[in-house]
Amino acid sequence: MKFETRAIHVGQEPDPATGAAIVPIYQTSTYVQEEPGKHKGFEYSRTSNPTRVALEAALASLEDANHCLAFASGMAAEDTIVRLLKPGDHVILGDDVYGGTRRLFEKVLAPFGLEFTSVDMSSLDEVKGALKPETRMIWVETPTNPYLRIADISGLAEISKQAGALLVADNTFATPYLQRPLSLGADLVVHSTTKYLGGHSDVVGGAACTNNDEVAERLFFLRNAIGGVPGPFDSWLVLRGLKTLAVRMRAHCENARRIVEFLTEHPSVSKVWYPGLEDHPGHATAARQMDDFGGMVSFEVASKEEALGVVSKTKLFFLAESLGGVESLIEHPGEMTHASIAESPFAVSENLIRLSVGIEHADDLIDDLKSALS
Repeated sequence: MKFETRAIHVGQEPDPATGAAIVPIYQTSTYVQEEPGKHKGFEYSRTSNPTRVALEAALASLEDANHCLAFASGMAAEDTIVRLLKPGDHVILGDDVYGGTRRLFEKVLAPFGLEFTSVDMSSLDEVKGALKPETRMIWVETPTNPYLRIADISGLAEISKQAGALLVADNTFATPYLQRPLSLGADLVVHSTTKYLGGHSDVVGGAACTNNDEVAERLFFLRNAIGGVPGPFDSWLVLRGLKTLAVRMRAHCENARRIVEFLTEHPSVSKVWYPGLEDHPGHATAARQMDDFGGMVSFEVASKEEALGVVSKTKLFFLAESLGGVESLIEHPGEMTHASIAESPFAVSENLIRLSVGIEHADDLIDDLKSALS
């Protein structure tokens, strides 16, 4: 089956009890057992829930994965994945990762003895140079947040396998509609399902997908032990979002292209970051491993003051954190999503503006930016 069909049908057969065409919200915490230990596959909803199982089956299919685990948030998924490691283990981390990911490593994990080195993931030589005998994980975002840098997933997979390390790829920006890291050699894919997969800015969730049976079994144990699971209603909202993912992503990508054309010609814009531009350093790699270039765009203006003025003047682009919803969002990363690393060597430019381009009409979005930039 093609992607669009799997998004609607895999794991989502009509309910056998009622014939309901849409997976029900199994709003229950526990399940009646016929006798102690004898049940119908479900005993307690922290461990498993039918609505969550349907979501996991659908997302696993879209990511070309044998296993998928849903979580209460993207950060809950990340925190559980890193618990595959032990004190003294070394992680190679991109120097342009989401601020929350960096905060997790620097403020939470480092005090427990986990070591990490930050490098430019677009350079395979830098990654190789950062390897240590203790390296057990390579963590990559591609495209990155907020500079939309591109990393060669296949190249990183070769390095990780030679080092005996797991390659974890954050696929939140691209989604499985545009990029499937497991097929390119990654060991684990992580998502904030809050973003494009949910797609409507009405749910918080996360997911991890893998083809490694041992890793999947360990993650299932850890998730059950730690408890960072999504509720059935949240699972249902993300499952609903998956049904329209392909249609929405096509619209996000087309609108982003139109906006990039506008921004690259505007006199107030000094630089545009978008992997679809031929002069983007990662354009060739993105064209090879992605089916399109996504709906995220970042650009710079002359000063922080001008950037703050632009983000405060748009009307259709809502000034808000997060991304991937049907509505367009604008933000100043330095003061918002990446504020937690503002004083670190990895701080983003104060002149930077990030757009999450929605699925409104492109002409209206361009008019909104034109007015804000004037």
